Amino acid sequence: MDTIYYGGPILTMESENDSPEAVLVSKGIIKKVGTLKETMDAAGSNVRKYNLDGRCLMPSFIDPHGHIVMNGQMALFADLSECSNFDDIVNVMKKFIADNKVNSKQVAVGFGYDHNFLDEHAHPGKDVLDKVDKNIPIMILHVSGHMGCVNSALLELAGIDEKTENPQGGVIGRVEGSNEPNGYLEEAATMAAQAVLGKRIKPDLGKMIRGMQQVYIENGVTTVQEGAGNAGSMKLLKLASMLGKLKVDVVVYPLISEGGEKLIAGNKKMLNKYRKHVKIGGYKMILDGSPQGRSAWMSEPYLGGEEGYCAYPWITDEEADKYALTAVNSNLQILAHCNGDAASEQFLNAYEKALAESDNPNKDNLRPVMIHCQTVRNDQLDRMAAVNMIPSIFVGHVFYWGDIHKKNFGRERGNHISPARDALDRGLVINFHQDAPVTKPNMLHSVWCAVNRLSREGDVIGEDQKIGVYDALKAVTINAAYEYFEEDEKGSIKEGKRADLVVLDKNPLDTDILEIKDIKVMETIKDGKCIFSRRK
Repeated sequence: MDTIYYGGPILTMESENDSPEAVLVSKGIIKKVGTLKETMDAAGSNVRKYNLDGRCLMPSFIDPHGHIVMNGQMALFADLSECSNFDDIVNVMKKFIADNKVNSKQVAVGFGYDHNFLDEHAHPGKDVLDKVDKNIPIMILHVSGHMGCVNSALLELAGIDEKTENPQGGVIGRVEGSNEPNGYLEEAATMAAQAVLGKRIKPDLGKMIRGMQQVYIENGVTTVQEGAGNAGSMKLLKLASMLGKLKVDVVVYPLISEGGEKLIAGNKKMLNKYRKHVKIGGYKMILDGSPQGRSAWMSEPYLGGEEGYCAYPWITDEEADKYALTAVNSNLQILAHCNGDAASEQFLNAYEKALAESDNPNKDNLRPVMIHCQTVRNDQLDRMAAVNMIPSIFVGHVFYWGDIHKKNFGRERGNHISPARDALDRGLVINFHQDAPVTKPNMLHSVWCAVNRLSREGDVIGEDQKIGVYDALKAVTINAAYEYFEEDEKGSIKEGKRADLVVLDKNPLDTDILEIKDIKVMETIKDGKCIFSRRK
């Protein structure tokens, strides 16, 4: 059956002033964009007329960086996002253990605490988690996903003791005045603990598959990323695909440092081509940590704490050079996690070197992506423009942690986080992400952040980095499609493109900019079919 959408504002994202009266969808494709009469004339005999009743139709949102499988895993863990202090964490974890009948042969996991907003302004180490249970292994993960805490039982299982040295790219917290681990693990130091989790968690696959995509669908997102792919996540996505359970498209970027080449070699039919909603887009590498966790690698020191502290890299320059050259020689896109400007420098150096060394005739068209871009400098944005690098900006930082960044970096550097305006002024094709499950994949909140740049405390974080509403909407639609080389089939309402659409209760271009975050997704449409509706 054909469907004609009419009766409300239609944002095509082809141009800001483009405002057709109606859109005809046929067999999952946008067949006609124009007047109501034109779409009626182009429709088949079996046509449904969808009256928007003043609501707004626009292309559905595209997630340019997130972790859909990890988002599903969170459905299996205790939710610590509302905890205000250590006692709250202890009580939530105790209840989770009781409700799920977790025993000492299993493991209890929580996710979403943020030490910046706990009353204690500290990480809840083993002394706190031992109050939950001393025999059941327990791990809680920071909201950033870059650090966490474990109890004594999990430390023992992970083989972490006073003789264990810090791994490359990670830190093991110590009891003051000794080498005894205090339960805090940062960056690469979490790997040994997470290996224990992998052996002891018995996943509810049905719950994971439902949990990993539902929050995206409810927020109008129809193309999603798995931004740290490995054998386990690939297996789950292929299973969900085979069972016909995937409702969204998923683009996977295997970690090049963790068997990414092997994973791609074993799934060549999915490389840059969807097979039942899943495709591989290229490689991913991680170069540093989290600015709110003070593990983002900086060229100038953090304020407060240890004098001269700039954090540290995840990998060596030699490794970064090797990975970048592998991607370029393989004619593949590469995404690099860069929060600190020193990490941005490492990525730019590695990619520029790879371009100079590679004989690939297509090397200038691979659209490398710098993920997060929290403290990227303007001289680095200039270099990004020269190599056609995409800034994928976690613009929600201005709200969630803008106040923290000012304390960590000072007002000048703090105001330049998520520098969307400076990137746009250099002609860069910016997009916005939420790094789900770090924050919910609410694209309209990201648009609100980019336009208003208000922090939790109501401070404006970088007045000069504000952008307009239309540019912000492009960053979550057509610009995000560009990252995936899908701008010819997604990201705007245009004849011949896929009918990936969203219905909003208000037109973002006509809404007070302070109220954009309150706009509701009323319906999400994938390939012409409704996959979520609040109208029922």
